[in-house]
Amino acid sequence: MRGGDKPCHTVINGENYHVLKALTYTHRGKVDVIYIDPPYNTGAKDWKYNNDYVEGDDLYRHSKWLAMMERRLLVAKEILNPVDSVLIVTIDEKEYLRLGLLLEQVFPDGDIQMVSSVINQAGSSRPGSFSRTDEYIYFVKFGSAAVKALHLEDEWMSGRGNSRRMGLYWNELMRTGPGARREDSPNLFFPIYISSDAAQFISVGEPISIGEDRNAVKHPEGVVARWPIRSDGSEGRWRVSADGVRDLIKKGYIRLGRPRGADTTLQYISRGEVGKVESGIFTIKSRRADGSIEVDEVDYTPTVVPGTQWNIRSHDSSVNGALLIRALIPGRKFPFPKSLYAVEDALRFFLAHKPTAIVLDFFAGSGTTAHAVMRLNKQDGGHRQCISVTNNEVAAEEQRKLREASLRPGDAEWEKWGICDYITKPRVAAAITGLTPDGELIKGDYKFTDDFPMADGFEENAEFFTLTYETPVSVNYNLAFNRIAPLLWLRAGARGSRIDKLPGDGWAIADAYGLLCNVDAATPFIKALTKAAEIGIAYIVTDDDRRFQAIARRLPDGVEPVRLYESYLTNFSFTNGE
Repeated sequence: MRGGDKPCHTVINGENYHVLKALTYTHRGKVDVIYIDPPYNTGAKDWKYNNDYVEGDDLYRHSKWLAMMERRLLVAKEILNPVDSVLIVTIDEKEYLRLGLLLEQVFPDGDIQMVSSVINQAGSSRPGSFSRTDEYIYFVKFGSAAVKALHLEDEWMSGRGNSRRMGLYWNELMRTGPGARREDSPNLFFPIYISSDAAQFISVGEPISIGEDRNAVKHPEGVVARWPIRSDGSEGRWRVSADGVRDLIKKGYIRLGRPRGADTTLQYISRGEVGKVESGIFTIKSRRADGSIEVDEVDYTPTVVPGTQWNIRSHDSSVNGALLIRALIPGRKFPFPKSLYAVEDALRFFLAHKPTAIVLDFFAGSGTTAHAVMRLNKQDGGHRQCISVTNNEVAAEEQRKLREASLRPGDAEWEKWGICDYITKPRVAAAITGLTPDGELIKGDYKFTDDFPMADGFEENAEFFTLTYETPVSVNYNLAFNRIAPLLWLRAGARGSRIDKLPGDGWAIADAYGLLCNVDAATPFIKALTKAAEIGIAYIVTDDDRRFQAIARRLPDGVEPVRLYESYLTNFSFTNGE
C-alpha cells in the first residue's frame, strides 16, 4: 500500500469464468476497458492457462476453444459499460479468423477493428514457413468509445510526415470535390469585395438566389468582386457563410493570395487551427496589409491516430516482456509475456481521457495489464484501477516434478508454484514497491514515454484475493461472511477500509460503504451514514422486502441501497453446470 486514498488494483485467484460471474454482481455495466490475452490454442502444454485443455490432435479443438471463449465473452458483455467502453483481445494466426467471427456474433452492436502488431523483431521460426513477427489485436468499441488522437513519437508516424517545425495550415476558402457546385449550397454563393490591387478586403456581399445572374449584381465602385468561380469556369461555392467570412476578416483569420484580380486566391484557417491560435500554441507576431495574422512557427508534435500496422520498438516482447519480468522477479520465468509498453500503448488510446477508469483482465497471466495501468497513472496522476483474474495453474514440467515428490494440487508446496502465487502476485507487488521478492532493489530503468528507475516503484495500492467455493450450509449460517466481504468492498469501489466480519452492533461503516446486518439497528446506522463522508453504498441484510424498502427510503441522498439476503446464497451463487 503506497497509494494513499487511491483505489486498489486487485488480483483474484480463481477460475476466470466463475470470477466473471461474481463480477456481474460487483461491476455490471461499470468496466471501461477489458484487455485479454487468451490462450492461443497452439496445443502447447505451457503455463499460459494450460493450452492442453484442448489436445493438439483433437478433431474438435477449434470448436472447443471457441466454446470456451464464447462462454466468457458473453459474461464479459454484461460487465462492460454499454455507453462507452472497449474490449481488446490479442491473438495469433491460429485462431484470429475464428475469433473475429465470434466477436461479430457475440457483439453485433460493437465496432470491430483489427491491428497487426510486430511483437518480435527477430521473428519466431516456423519450419518451412515464414518467420512470425507479429500478432493481431482486436478492438471492439461500444457506444461512444473511439480511438483518441495522441501525441506520438516518430516511429508511429510512418507516411504521415511528422514535422517538428509547424506553422498554421491555411485552407482554400472555395469548396472543391463533391458538393462544390453553386446549386449544392445556394446560400454560400456570394461576392467578396477586394481592392483593385488585391491587397485588402473591402466588404462582403450577400448571397443571391439560385436563379439570379451574378453578372447582373451591382457592385461598389473601385473594387474587384471575387465570386467562387471554379477553374473550369462553372459556378461553385464558398466553404463559409457571408457572416462567417466577415468574422474571419475581422479576426484576421482569412488572407489574400497573389494578386490575380477576380481570380485571387482566398485562404482561411479552420476551426481546429483557430483553436491553436486562441489556446496560445501559436503566437501572433504581426498582421499583413490585408489584416490577416502572421504567427511564429512552433516545435509541435501533432495529435494523430495511427494506422493498423504497428511496428514499434518498445513493443518487442522478448526485450520488454521476458527481460522485464526477469528484473522484477529474478529467477522466475513466464512463457511469452507481453511487452509492458505494448499493453500500455493499446490502453492509452482509450484511457488517456479517463483518469478514473476501471480495467479488467480475466486472462491476467503475469500481470502485465495491471502494471501498464500503473504506468498510465504515473504519467498523468490518474486513479485508474485494474482487476486481474488468473488461476493458480502449475506449469506442466513443474507438475511432473511435484508429482514425483508425492505432492498434489491443494498441497501448500504445490500451490506456491502456481502462476498466481509464483508470478502474478509477486510481479504486481514488485512493481509497486520497487523491490524483488527477496527484498532487493529492482535493477534497471523503465523506458519510453517516461524513464525512471524501476526501484522507484509506483504510488499505488493492491489487494490479493482467492475466489473460494462455500457449501450452502456454511453460507446460510453466516459462517462465510469473510469470504464474500471482498466482493462488497469491490462493488463499493475497491478503496479504503473493508468490513471483514459481521459487526457485533449489527452495523458497521467503512470508508466507501456501510453494512447493516441487523435491521433493528437501522436508526444508529443511518445516523452514522449521515455524518460519514464519501459513502456510496449501504448494504442491507434482510429477507423482508418491506423492511428493506423502508430503510432504503431513509438513507441519505447519494447513498445507494443494496439488498443482501440473509443466506447470501442468492447473491453469490453460480454452478459448474450453468
